[in-house]
Amino acid sequence: MDLHGHKSAANFDRFADERDHTLLEKDKYTFSVLARIIGGDCDLLLTDHERLIVCFSCSPYPVWIWTPDDATEEEKQRAYKLIKDSGLLDGKQTFNMKYALSAYFIDRAAQDARTLSVKTNLFAYGCPDLIEPLIRADGKMQRCTAEDVDELTELTDFFHRETGLDRDGLKAYRRKSEEAIKSGNVFFWKNAEGRNVAVCSLIPSGNMASVGLVYTREEYRRRHYAENLVFEVTKIAKDAGYTPMLYTDADLIASNACYKKIGYVLKGKLCTIG
Repeated sequence: MDLHGHKSAANFDRFADERDHTLLEKDKYTFSVLARIIGGDCDLLLTDHERLIVCFSCSPYPVWIWTPDDATEEEKQRAYKLIKDSGLLDGKQTFNMKYALSAYFIDRAAQDARTLSVKTNLFAYGCPDLIEPLIRADGKMQRCTAEDVDELTELTDFFHRETGLDRDGLKAYRRKSEEAIKSGNVFFWKNAEGRNVAVCSLIPSGNMASVGLVYTREEYRRRHYAENLVFEVTKIAKDAGYTPMLYTDADLIASNACYKKIGYVLKGKLCTIG
């Protein structure tokens, strides 16, 4: 313990168990990714199994910080101190957390002459009832194959450049593309002209399946390709018995409208600060 009675990093467990998954079940949409990554290899995992979970998978991904909705000021202070003592306030990391905790972090960092601000407002959506698109796009969905690795790498790069999220290099994107293709859970929308115009991935974990990497080539937008592709991918998830969900930038009005049209409803909010 430190002088204020707070647990230091040494007093937190560096493994997750059923207690953590039970906690995250209460926020299963907003912290779906955290629930997935705590079961794998992480650069940092700290948890008290009760009120605080911190997980950083690896660079360039954000640090995830879970606290309950009724977190006290003392618990927010404890979270901040843990992050600070772990050397993560070096200006190189971003953090995903609930808004109440982000407000504390931003104010507390200012006292340390550090500047933190909200970088992205995130909405977490679930799809209880899938709705078929009113407008059927030309073309059809196609599962990516090994022959598509170059194009998938290219579209992955475009996605990250446009969103600014988790930016990495082409070598890393290619490696992830190869892994995604092997999993069988990444898809193109091929239009009537035979061009792969949009991409979407699906990542199952437990009873949840996260829809992601939603990107349409700029010159083919506003033709309902992404809407139709996400619908088809979501249908695959539901037919397999998964609960589908996705994250989107809350400020992207067109994307949010697209998802709502096919049955996605808002389930939670969080933000990325850095």
